[in-house]
Amino acid sequence: MKKLISWLAALVLAMGLGLIVPGSASAAAPYCGITWGSGPKSREGNVTPPHIPHVTDIRAGQHRCFDRLVVDLDGKVRGYSVGYRQFTGIGSGEPIPLRGTDLVITVDAPAYDDEGEATYKFGNPRELVDVRDYRTFRQVAWGGSFEAQTSVGLGVRARLPFRAFILNGPGSGSRLVVDVAHRW
Repeated sequence: MKKLISWLAALVLAMGLGLIVPGSASAAAPYCGITWGSGPKSREGNVTPPHIPHVTDIRAGQHRCFDRLVVDLDGKVRGYSVGYRQFTGIGSGEPIPLRGTDLVITVDAPAYDDEGEATYKFGNPRELVDVRDYRTFRQVAWGGSFEAQTSVGLGVRARLPFRAFILNGPGSGSRLVVDVAHRW
């Protein structure tokens, strides 16, 4: 009986010190510490000549805890808005269907220069970026560029927490970054 009590005491002590981890805890998904929320995010900023940034690229990446969409600009982005709402054409207001839940990204920068030439060129407006094997993203679509604003629709698998922020560079450019969590 003393041996059984000694073994139980040693087992409890080992678990308390973290030397033994229960099976269900070690099989759990990694904790990412995401506290972003799913409400709209925005930043106010005026686009004024001659320092008007232009959209030059849209790309995506996968991370352990979230999927990331990046809008590249050739200058400093001033303002943006990102939120869950119906995705519509920026000039027409017509609904544009997306696979999944609509997350609409509007950046205060045109995708055309002063002569009306495109600064961001793409093949298929319904599939700007191939997100076929992403955990959260379902589709990236073009909403248009009108009156110094560009709209992109991001179809995601559900209304999930996200964050939006601006990174400077490379060079005199900047990037609008939108991260959408894989789960709550």
